[in-house]
Amino acid sequence: MKDRSKNSMLEAIKRLIASIPKEAFKTFTSDRGKEFSCWEEVEKMGIEFYFANPYCSWQRGCNENSNGLLREFYTKKTDILKIEAEDLIRTLMLI
Repeated sequence: MKDRSKNSMLEAIKRLIASIPKEAFKTFTSDRGKEFSCWEEVEKMGIEFYFANPYCSWQRGCNENSNGLLREFYTKKTDILKIEAEDLIRTLMLI
């Protein structure tokens, strides 16, 4: 994403949805960041959108766990944009 705007997030979500089977993407749970103000547009695509309560990271347990697993391969300082797509896909398949 070029920035954390509503439009950038919506485009990123559309690209994600286009890259995986529709059955795999039934719900979306996010924090309350301003970039997720596109929730109505996401719901129009047939995906239920939920917001986690502030300071309740356990409500996004799968996301938090996945982030932790990904950080075992790439530190927080890693620029994800500099990782080759094939390498990132290989890592995600291992997880």
